[in-house]
Amino acid sequence: MSRIGKKPIDISSGLDVKIDGNTIRVKGPKGELTWDCPQGISVSQGEGKIFVQRSGDSKLDRSLHGLSRSLVANMVTGVSRGYQRVLEITGIGYRAQVQGGKILLSLGYSHPVEFQLPHGITAAVDQKQTTITLSGIDKQLLGQVAANLRALRTPDIYKGKGVRYAGERLKLKVGKAGKK
Repeated sequence: MSRIGKKPIDISSGLDVKIDGNTIRVKGPKGELTWDCPQGISVSQGEGKIFVQRSGDSKLDRSLHGLSRSLVANMVTGVSRGYQRVLEITGIGYRAQVQGGKILLSLGYSHPVEFQLPHGITAAVDQKQTTITLSGIDKQLLGQVAANLRALRTPDIYKGKGVRYAGERLKLKVGKAGKK
């Protein structure tokens, strides 16, 4: 049995969990998330905890067991505390601004790049305009938005200029060797 899948998920106070067939709806102070459970996986609630069980022992059921438990746990954490992802912009003249539901980025192109934020994701930029803090309740959507922002200008392998995750370490290559 999956070690992750058999762990119960604690429901903190202030959360409302509704299980209707294969649909799980979690409502909390930060918002509401819904997820449809795959075939072969059942979710039940009792004693202030959520339990995830699988119906069979096939390879697909075993692989979905731990995944389903993790997704439900991410939903519970998201609506209670939320998630944050921090991106750093490195490079001369590279900066970001937030205008409503958009991020305007100057990334060394001949034009500013406009990035539309999806519903449920908010962004904040620090005073120096080089650090973007993304926040939201859906961990998967937040990670995808951060990856899309990073893909606008991936860090250069020689100088390290570009958009990177906070704390990401890059191994820079050595440039050309001079004439001897």
